[in-house]
Amino acid sequence: MEREKLGSRLGFILLSAGCAIGVGNVWKFPWLVGQYGGGAFVLVYALFLIILGLPIMTMEFAVGRASQKSPVRAYQALQKPGSKWHIHGYFALIGNYLLMMFYTVVCGWMLHYFLLMASGRFEGLDTEGVSAVFPEMLGSPWILTGWMAVVVVAGFLINACGLQGGLERVTKVMMLALLAIMVLLAANSILTDGGVEGLKFYLIPDLSRMREVGISNVIVNAMNQSFFTLSLGIGAMAIFGSYIGKDRALLGESVNIAVLDTFVAFTSGLIIFPACFAFGVAPDSGPNLIFVTLPNIFNHMPLGRLWGSLFFVFMAFAAFSSVLAVFENIMSCWMDMKGWSRKKAAFVNIPLVFLLSLPCVLGYSVWSGFDPFGGGSTVLDLEDFLVSNIWLPVGSIVYVLFCTSRYGWGWKKFRAEANEGKGLKIPDWLRVYCSYILPVIVLVLFIFGIKDKFFP
Repeated sequence: MEREKLGSRLGFILLSAGCAIGVGNVWKFPWLVGQYGGGAFVLVYALFLIILGLPIMTMEFAVGRASQKSPVRAYQALQKPGSKWHIHGYFALIGNYLLMMFYTVVCGWMLHYFLLMASGRFEGLDTEGVSAVFPEMLGSPWILTGWMAVVVVAGFLINACGLQGGLERVTKVMMLALLAIMVLLAANSILTDGGVEGLKFYLIPDLSRMREVGISNVIVNAMNQSFFTLSLGIGAMAIFGSYIGKDRALLGESVNIAVLDTFVAFTSGLIIFPACFAFGVAPDSGPNLIFVTLPNIFNHMPLGRLWGSLFFVFMAFAAFSSVLAVFENIMSCWMDMKGWSRKKAAFVNIPLVFLLSLPCVLGYSVWSGFDPFGGGSTVLDLEDFLVSNIWLPVGSIVYVLFCTSRYGWGWKKFRAEANEGKGLKIPDWLRVYCSYILPVIVLVLFIFGIKDKFFP
């Protein structure tokens, strides 16, 4: 059976960016900026995106395009006979399932908050009233299960309609709408009286603030965020490499996607920080920023219900674009392994992903006594830790070693594949960096991630 192809280069860029653009950009990035010193964090983040994110993303795309297979079968097409690189393909598939076990639930949160905002649920509530809505939602397994089911069923049904007719068509519309809504929200926020102070906090690096929170803390968290924002290491990007032709060199495409990903993260800060400062709200309120702080701000804003509804539509689109991309990865793996049709892969996975997502749903109510890391931690924290701190860095090291080592695919073959077509090429002098320095940086990240969790 001939492999499906994407209909356009724009489709490839928006799909890959949609996979990278998710809750990490629009929720985690702004609160990390708030907690770790504003503008200085943004600069360090951008630096690590270039030296970490771009080469690994290019490697994933190259493995996908050269093999023309899903992540679970890509290594078999490229590895030397008798080698065991393909074992990582199965771990990549498990990593995609692990990610969806909580991502489908978080996407449901965004849809629920959109409904609440659009229906006027927050109007007339004081700060305590707004703050109570979030735990009330988390404590209701029926609400969370309902929205999670909507996300799972809608996601797989869209992908069942075909690569071009379903996934590419829907993602294009959703991503272009997301970008337009963001620009509108950012303009409104920047023009709000008092918003200029928020812009200064966000855009002007302040080394004294960086020293206050600890320079090493800023560097490690910026490095982590730059790495994890692109969902590297579980084949989430490799799959889209397998759907494109050889007319464009891959480093240039990686740059386009990283720029789009960074634009979304950066613009979400332009939406949030001027609004925080305009309404006298601390920008370092952490994960509560989206679900507690912002609804309070929208409550005090002219046309707040409209702006709040638009904001949560944008959040839902950002989350759902990642869900669609990872569902495609999961389905493609099963189609390669079992020879299933696209529709069969979708319909088998609907109940499977639904059941796998239930522990995260129940972790806030029925299973709230389960504290994997103590101190009120939840099932979601455990699942996020496994993906972010283990699967992504370890998987990324495997991709880097496979593409640079003579025991794997090797630097020459990787570079020849990545450089085929028009656009930005990988110079040969990068070999030393990619072979010896890059895996060490990722290994350090991995060690820090484990250390921070167990030995803070």
